[in-house]
Amino acid sequence: MMTLVPKTNIDFIGKRWIFFGISLTLMVLSVISLATRGLNLGLDFTGGTLVQVQFEKQIDTGDLRSAMDKAGIGATIQSYTGRNAFAISVKGKQDSVNTVGGKIQAAITAAMPAVPFKVERVEYVGPAVGRDMAKKALWAMSLSFMMMIVYIAFRFSNPLWGTMGVIADFHDIFITVGILSLTGKEIDLVVIAAVLTIAGYSINDTVVTFDRMRENMRNNIRIPLGELINRSINETLARTVMTTATVFLAVLALFFLGGEVIHNFAFTMFVGVILGTYSTVAIATPLLFEWAEGRHQNKKAEEPQQEKAAQQQKPQQPQGRKAKKNA
Repeated sequence: MMTLVPKTNIDFIGKRWIFFGISLTLMVLSVISLATRGLNLGLDFTGGTLVQVQFEKQIDTGDLRSAMDKAGIGATIQSYTGRNAFAISVKGKQDSVNTVGGKIQAAITAAMPAVPFKVERVEYVGPAVGRDMAKKALWAMSLSFMMMIVYIAFRFSNPLWGTMGVIADFHDIFITVGILSLTGKEIDLVVIAAVLTIAGYSINDTVVTFDRMRENMRNNIRIPLGELINRSINETLARTVMTTATVFLAVLALFFLGGEVIHNFAFTMFVGVILGTYSTVAIATPLLFEWAEGRHQNKKAEEPQQEKAAQQQKPQQPQGRKAKKNA
């Protein structure tokens, strides 16, 4: 039978400090970007006006963006593939929806007078609705993390395993958000859906590796923990590579062929799939190893002190009785 991914024998645990250094660097860059550049929040969270227009002739997104810039309208433009339609979003509180819609129509007419178009819809999202959406998105992420810990703790009878899985998940999401900040990608509810999808994908990959570790622990009780973890990761690596490659190809298709509307979703998934696969072998399992080794070292350090304390508490034989026994 043909083997697409050959068997490997990589010392992941031995390289854990390299992985920790890479992750720390990415997280520091994410913190700096979030502190200096912030997030480019979309209309769903900031509030504003959305105008959707359809043209009878083919036009380019760049031409429409140029028309908005000439009119002094700071807008975000997304195209609908195959329909020659565009969604023009203007963030922030506006005087009137009709006023904003009128300015956009006037800008298009002035820049492209020979191109007929029609306005399909005009919508306004208030800032209160945006704040409510942001709050619900944060609640969704927080509840997802909590339920992951509960699920893995129940499945593996150890809450520590669930905690390590969630730390790896947080690592993936935080760096993904940092990269979105660095690239200036707009964050809307579709991107939030992508972030939650990344969390689910990453924890699923981690659970598969944890499950193999549990099986190897049952079958190889005396094997050192580092060797057991390496063996488990290498045994599941082929499955991880094949799964990642399948998802990766689908995401690439969405990224290049899905159009501008789904572009940010595909970009977020593109980054998240890479990080989710990386964190399973480079964050979750090495952290578990570090915690177990630290606990083992502390236990070994406490044993001499416990023996010394036990000897001091041992009752000594009276001198008089000892002398009589010798006589």
